[in-house]
Amino acid sequence: MIIYPAIDLQDGKCVRLTKGDFEQQTVYSRSPIEQAKAFEDKGFEFLHVVDLDRTIHKEKSNLKTIKEIIQSTGLKVQVGGGLRTKDTVEEVIDLGVENAVMGTAAVNDPDLLIEISQKYKNKISVGLDVRDKMIALKGWKDQTEISCFDFLETIKNLPLKSIIFTDINKDGMKQGINIEDTLKMAESSNIPVTASGGVSSIDDIKLIKSQKKISGVVVGKAIYDGLIDLNELVKFNA
Repeated sequence: MIIYPAIDLQDGKCVRLTKGDFEQQTVYSRSPIEQAKAFEDKGFEFLHVVDLDRTIHKEKSNLKTIKEIIQSTGLKVQVGGGLRTKDTVEEVIDLGVENAVMGTAAVNDPDLLIEISQKYKNKISVGLDVRDKMIALKGWKDQTEISCFDFLETIKNLPLKSIIFTDINKDGMKQGINIEDTLKMAESSNIPVTASGGVSSIDDIKLIKSQKKISGVVVGKAIYDGLIDLNELVKFNA
């Protein structure tokens, strides 16, 4: 199982949101570069980065910071946030990321997802952010009536790197992940599924790892709030 410690970027700073709400934001003192190096020093190999600015502002991004993280560490970085056009996806891939995560555009424009995933095989992930099994878009602000499991039928045969499955109601709440729906997603296709949203303890990590079909997990707020010890967490990174 791959452990993805997370860095959410806004204005070049590390922040965490609660349920994706920009009004419920915590800014952490360590710089993104320092934080990424700290993860690498602990033995982590992968990093999950979300460019929050780009999710809500087409003209803003944290590409400079992301590039610096890639150049300053040996981490394999997956990046999401506002990747809604072919140009923005390619811009991120050109930075040297391990994989780019498409969310809104993947749902709104499946033809674009098909085109990009065929061009960059195993370099594109799909972020499925859901409330009560229904997909939310544009930084979780637009709620659809599209079932995540119905949408899976559209993408399950594409050459994707992974599906990152986030239960919005769990995100930042530190109450444990939605294991039932995450596992159902993992069992419903051959695309590797990464769990996200709500991890609060090492026990949550143990539960996820025990479900052999779930290939990875994103851990954010629980790390920054000191609920999970990195020395313990890195042991599950295998």
